[in-house]
Amino acid sequence: MPAKKEIRTICYDEDLHVEAYCLEGIVRPFPSHFHDHYVIGYMENGARRLTCGGCSQLVKKGDILIFHPDDTHSCQPEGEEPLDYRGLNLSEKTMRELALDLTGSGYLPRFSQTVLQDEEILSGLRRLHLLVTGGAPAWEKEELFLLTFSELFRRHSQPPQAPLPECRKEVEKACRFLRAHYAEPLSLHQLEKITGLSKSTLLRSFTKWKGTTPYRYLEGVRMNQAKKALEQGARPAEAALAAGFSDQSHFTNFFSRCTGITPGAYREIFLDKLPETECRKERNQKI
Repeated sequence: MPAKKEIRTICYDEDLHVEAYCLEGIVRPFPSHFHDHYVIGYMENGARRLTCGGCSQLVKKGDILIFHPDDTHSCQPEGEEPLDYRGLNLSEKTMRELALDLTGSGYLPRFSQTVLQDEEILSGLRRLHLLVTGGAPAWEKEELFLLTFSELFRRHSQPPQAPLPECRKEVEKACRFLRAHYAEPLSLHQLEKITGLSKSTLLRSFTKWKGTTPYRYLEGVRMNQAKKALEQGARPAEAALAAGFSDQSHFTNFFSRCTGITPGAYREIFLDKLPETECRKERNQKI
C-alpha cells in the first residue's frame, strides 16, 4: 500500500485572532524546538513519543497537548501509524486578553500538564477547529471559543505565578535580550555580562529553566522570526538574513527539520494572502 501523502494546512481566523492548522499523514520526527506562542492541539490518529520539560511520554489518539511559549519539545514516531494532528496557535496578546475576559485578570496562564485527557474539552476543540477552518459565522465561533477555554482554564490552569526563583530572573533577562537582538551577531560573553552570571552557571540555569541551551534558544527565536517574514511574502534568503541566519543552507536545513517543509513551501501557504498587487507580481514572475 502506498504511503499516505503528508498534508499540512494553516488557516488564520481574523475574528478570534487564532491560527488553526492541520497535519495529516506525517511520518517524520520533529526535532527539539519551541514556539513564541501558545499551542493547544490534539491527536486525531497515530502515536508519538513526546519529550518536553525533561519528561518523555507516549501521546496517542484523543490526547490534548498544551505548549506554553518557550516550552522546548520534540517528538518521535511510535509505531507504524502516521500522525494526524490538529492545533490552535494563540499569541501571548490573544491569550492575555482571553484570560482577562474569563478570569478578570490579564495574566498569561500556566496549565498544569502538557498532556491532558478530557473528553469534554477535546470535543469542544474539535468543533472549534472545524468552525474556524470552515469559515463559520463569528458569533458561533466566539461562543464556542469562550465556552471551551473557560472550561480549560477552570479545570487545568494554575494560579498566577509566584515570584521567580533564584537565577530564573537572570535567565528571563537573557531571553529578553536574545529576543530583542536576534538579528545581530551574539555571543555567550554578552549574556554573561548582562546577567551577571558566569558562563557555566548561565548554561546550567538556562538549560534547567528553558530545557535548551542559549544558542539553541536563539536559533528558535530566529526561526520564528523567519516564519513571520515568510508569511509576509519575504523570499527565503531575505527571511534568513533578516532573522540573523548567516548561512542560507543551515537555515533551510534547520527550518525543514523543525517544520517538515522548506522555507519556500511554507511561504507558498501564505502567498495568496498577500495584497493583490504583490500576488500578481509574484505570479507573473513564475509564468
